[in-house]
Amino acid sequence: MKLHFYKNIIKKLFTTAFIVVVLLFLSIGCSNDKPQITDSVIDRAETPHLKAMNISTIISDSGITRYRITTPEWFVFDKAVEPYWLFPKGLHFDRFDEQYNVDAQIDCNHAIYYNKLQHWILTDSVKCTNIEGEQFSTNLLNWNQREERIYSDSAITIQKKTMIINGLGFESNQTLTKYRINKVTGILPIDNDSTENTP
Repeated sequence: MKLHFYKNIIKKLFTTAFIVVVLLFLSIGCSNDKPQITDSVIDRAETPHLKAMNISTIISDSGITRYRITTPEWFVFDKAVEPYWLFPKGLHFDRFDEQYNVDAQIDCNHAIYYNKLQHWILTDSVKCTNIEGEQFSTNLLNWNQREERIYSDSAITIQKKTMIINGLGFESNQTLTKYRINKVTGILPIDNDSTENTP
């Protein structure tokens, strides 16, 4: 009789324990602490293959050092329809002549380079300096390396030693030494004598 009584108690304890375990599993399964599942990358064209930070690199052309790029961020989109490099925080660019002298410099706040086309699009406060110290300022600059041509349809300011020229659109060679302004909108002479004599 006592044995039967103890068997019933043990049976009820096991049943209760089983129900508690089941309820625990259900409560854990229904909690909001599940790991989140993210979608896999579907469109590789919009995802950079490479992200590099704080880069300074040399680029060669036909085995000769031609360019130096310094940039805080460099993204490479190699699977895009037209593969490109993105410089969302801008760059500093040095171009070297055959004797490794810097013959042109470019700074901008945003840039894209289409590497198959060898074409740069530089935007947002673009500033260039040629070997003669002349300074070019614009908000949009195209540089076609294949054609060895720099051009823009935007407003441009060129500061020379003796004058400042404002214009709309211009075209130049890669070293910014031979150029023409499409439409000159103003010329401001610089009086170097009075500037030098100013205390």
